[in-house]
Amino acid sequence: MSRLEQLRKLAAADPNDPFVHYGVGLECVQLEQWTEAIAAFERTLALDAHYHAAHLQKARAEIKLGQRAAARETLQAGIAAATARSETHAAAEMTKILDTIGP
Repeated sequence: MSRLEQLRKLAAADPNDPFVHYGVGLECVQLEQWTEAIAAFERTLALDAHYHAAHLQKARAEIKLGQRAAARETLQAGIAAATARSETHAAAEMTKILDTIGP
């Protein structure tokens, strides 16, 4: 059983755990399965809208797919989530990426 299969099994067993869905997304990123990664990060964010790392990773996957407008929206939401939790480093990292993808 692959690592991704194991993570998906964990997600199925505990569908309300945002951390497990985030792990699925990260594994999809490693496998360059961008669409699946975005779906996993969306599930993470549906469970915990303040999970700023999921915003960051989702935006990176969207950029890989050329979805710049979606990435901008994701980053803006992530910056707001990080700022609300005083996660200044995360907000700054997302701001840098936002600045590089343009309007």
